[in-house]
Amino acid sequence: MKKVYMAALLSGIMTMNSAWAVQVDGINVNGLQRVERETVLSYVNIAPDSNVSEDELNDAFKKLYTTGLFSDVKFNMQGNMLNIDVKENPIVNKRFFDGNDKIDDKMLESEVQLAPRSIYSVAKVQEDTKRILNIYKRVGRYAAVVEPKVIERDQNRVDLIYEINEGPLAKITKINFVGNKHYSDSDLQDEILSRETRWWRIFSSSENYDPEKTNYDKELLRRFYLKRGYADFRVISAVAELSPDNESFIITMVLEEGQRYKINNINIKSSIGDVDIEKLKKELEIESGDWYNSEKVEKSVYALTEELGKKGFAFVEVEPVLHKNMADGTMDITFQIREGARIFVNQINITGNNRTYDEVIRREFRLSEGDAFNAAKIRASRRNIENLNYFSKVDIQTSPTNDPSRADINVDVTEKSTGYFNVGVGYSTVNGALVRAGITENNFRGKGQQLGLDVGISQREQDYNINFTEPYFLGLPMSAGIDLFRTETDYQDESSYDQTVTGGRLRFGWRYTDNLSQSVRYTLKQDEIDHVSKHSSIYIKREEGKFVDSSFGQTLVYDRRDSAIDPKDGYYLSFGNDVSGAGGDDKYLRFDAKSYFYYTFFEDFTLKLFANGGYVTGYGHEDVRLGQRYFLGGSTMRGFDSSGIGARDKYTKDALGGNWMVYGGTELIFPIGLDEVGIKGRTFADIGTLGKPDNVSYDIVEYSSKARVSIGFGFTWLSPMGKIDIDFGFPVVKEDYDETEVFRLNFGARL
Repeated sequence: MKKVYMAALLSGIMTMNSAWAVQVDGINVNGLQRVERETVLSYVNIAPDSNVSEDELNDAFKKLYTTGLFSDVKFNMQGNMLNIDVKENPIVNKRFFDGNDKIDDKMLESEVQLAPRSIYSVAKVQEDTKRILNIYKRVGRYAAVVEPKVIERDQNRVDLIYEINEGPLAKITKINFVGNKHYSDSDLQDEILSRETRWWRIFSSSENYDPEKTNYDKELLRRFYLKRGYADFRVISAVAELSPDNESFIITMVLEEGQRYKINNINIKSSIGDVDIEKLKKELEIESGDWYNSEKVEKSVYALTEELGKKGFAFVEVEPVLHKNMADGTMDITFQIREGARIFVNQINITGNNRTYDEVIRREFRLSEGDAFNAAKIRASRRNIENLNYFSKVDIQTSPTNDPSRADINVDVTEKSTGYFNVGVGYSTVNGALVRAGITENNFRGKGQQLGLDVGISQREQDYNINFTEPYFLGLPMSAGIDLFRTETDYQDESSYDQTVTGGRLRFGWRYTDNLSQSVRYTLKQDEIDHVSKHSSIYIKREEGKFVDSSFGQTLVYDRRDSAIDPKDGYYLSFGNDVSGAGGDDKYLRFDAKSYFYYTFFEDFTLKLFANGGYVTGYGHEDVRLGQRYFLGGSTMRGFDSSGIGARDKYTKDALGGNWMVYGGTELIFPIGLDEVGIKGRTFADIGTLGKPDNVSYDIVEYSSKARVSIGFGFTWLSPMGKIDIDFGFPVVKEDYDETEVFRLNFGARL
């Protein structure tokens, strides 16, 4: 454009014989086809019968050329007449994308500027080509090539075709960490989103390079170290090197771990009167002697802010001041309370959520429009939004308004895929060969709803499940859901019968605090026992048939684990009970309790202690039926076969279950050098016993309430098909009639 402009301008200047100003009596415009003459004159802005300087002509030329309406513009003075010769840019008749299989036309159309009936220009085509390439870079296709082609039509029209060679996905072949002394590369790779390419990740996008994902990885590493005492940690650089063929990346992250600090003294100071410091200390999440943990410090700030707010202090700021002693690796923390600026939230603006409704994000905020501005609540809101797991990036900024007492909160999110499809095949010592498939959508219709469909078929069991959850029922902070299920199980080996359970469940849940939650449920199901062998126990024969169970229940959970997926520290407690008898055939009361404790030492060794107990009893002269009893063995007591412990018919050897059970144990989880493929080792010791069922005779039933004990070792593999447990258990205390099992292969999660 610059060369054309200069040539035309010089031509005009030469025609003016280098005069400083000329008299323009009139203006002729030549070459127009679609553009109106008045449009050209409006840009030129030169009045007839006026003196025009060389600078004014220069400005007029610039304005006219930069409209983008013309591919060529020339100014020429003939006497006192200004001749403007133009060549109009063509109009785009049709626009096509060719070769785009991975990205649909709608996505490309939303990004490019040139559309049918718009004015064509080479500059706009070049800009749109860059936009298309940027789209492909965002999805990891850095080798994509876009070649625009133009087909001329009549009436100064063109068809525009973008020929696209999408190229392969740019995979991450290697992730290098430099400067990590206390944690291995595999430890750090477990904490970030990016993954090195491996054959088993064929259905995952984690191995595709994405610069935004790499930036978020830096934040995840920072959180990882700050939670473990490394208050000075920083990522010095994160460099992604693209291979010469544009098909793969090597990422190198240079880290500075710094000193690890243990908390020495914790103080609270306030510049506001009437604040009870001693009572506020009870709100702190950290204690002297703990390793520094930024997350717990942040939770303490939020807890102090909330407590002060309840006492009428709306405008307060709580700032944790860290006093580090690098010589001995200790730290003093002072929570400084001061009066904050009297600023209110004006508007909460949300952008980037093309699919997710604004309300899904707004309801995770700890403050609303009109509330007193509070930085701690904003940080807590960001954490809540991130925990939804709907977004790859959550950025919250504040901006001033014309009113100095009000500020806007601007939330920018980047959405990610929230749907999952899984298919698994394998073999289990419990159920034999198995096939499982499921579809889960955690942000159904963009409303934050959860919808799941799961089907499992094995040699021994077939189960079908459909579930739906609304996390904010009727706009309240209470979840509501429904489950529909059917399970067909072959118990011929253990107890000489088959069981089919078909039913549904309604459930509601809510949180009292971040750690304390409760749920209630109503379950209606039909329990059918059939195919009872003629040689089976008399206690099983008398339960053959169909029975309806109608029950109400609740569960109270207190969860202080650091992670629900891979816990390393903290504890989990739950208590539940069910009452059956609101219609149906069963009448019973059930009570269940669970407790788990996790502690990690030497960075990689996690000790797990657990204890579970349950009790069920009939009422109204009703016994507890077979389908409602407890069975112990298999995954609940390793080293013993499924239903291998408890009351058993002396003659048929059928397991009869029990009305109460207690089991627990200890487990040590440790690395075995296969962290990259998700395999860890463990050793364990289990102890448990099972109570006697109602109304059975010791004449024909073998039973002992003595505790059974087993020890063993095993492996856990977080495989592409899900979690797989392999255990070798050896009973050390058992009864002669118990059925044992040394080897067990199990698909599924264990808390």
